[in-house]
Amino acid sequence: MFDTLKTWFTEGIPIAEGAEWSKNKITDWFAFLFEPIKEHFGDFMSWLSEDVLMNIPPYILIIVIAIIAFFLSGKKLGLPIFSIVGLWLIYNQGLWDHLISTFTLVLLASILSVIVGVPLGILMSKSSIAEAIMKPVLDFMQTMPAFVYLIPAVAFFGIGMVPGVFASLIFATPPTVRFTNLGIRQVSKELVEASEAFGSTGAQKLFKVELPMARATIMAGINQTVMLALSMVVIASMIGAPGLGREVLSALQRAQVGPGFVAGIGIVILAIIIDRFTQTANSKKE
Repeated sequence: MFDTLKTWFTEGIPIAEGAEWSKNKITDWFAFLFEPIKEHFGDFMSWLSEDVLMNIPPYILIIVIAIIAFFLSGKKLGLPIFSIVGLWLIYNQGLWDHLISTFTLVLLASILSVIVGVPLGILMSKSSIAEAIMKPVLDFMQTMPAFVYLIPAVAFFGIGMVPGVFASLIFATPPTVRFTNLGIRQVSKELVEASEAFGSTGAQKLFKVELPMARATIMAGINQTVMLALSMVVIASMIGAPGLGREVLSALQRAQVGPGFVAGIGIVILAIIIDRFTQTANSKKE
């Protein structure tokens, strides 16, 4: 034991070796889980992107999105017009297929983040112990450089869209967890006590009082999660994730300002549309 400590002191603690050993062990232990996810989830993403969304004529999809935007925004014309012009510009520049791939990645990463984040946020709001444990983990997830998430993603799932979703999931989940916890904790104690006085069970109190009252805060967290997932598309392209991010990365590697600028504009347009959709849907229900 003393010799080991002496070696660590003089030659350095073998953190890199420990991380490599841990990665190998986790890969071996959970190969039964990682391999099906890589294969089947990857096939599902390819089917959704290439066989479903890409087979819808672009003009029809643009019109459908504009109609949804029209009714979602209270029959105002600003968001529908921007959606039509922005999406048509992306199609005009030959980036439609890349847009669909990016949207698929963001959509699935966001859905998974919400599925994971909301229950964790509820758990944190109900247990101070869980909150004390989760807060450092969330701080670590948010402060760790996004590039670092690519290492375990590639180690566990190889390259392609699946590790891109995995990295985006880690990076984008914390806002949903934090805002869910915050929203439920901010619910009026008088309302909670009143529901208890009427004999509500724990589940009834959660689903009929706390979650509805915290919905606006939770939706704000989901909006941030979607934006963070979208911000990962360029980074995820470094491990083979398709989409607009790959076009930006390719242009950067070749020092091509024009193509990189056009692909970047496409990401900005998609970000604005998604952001306005989520914010408008939230404000419409208030």
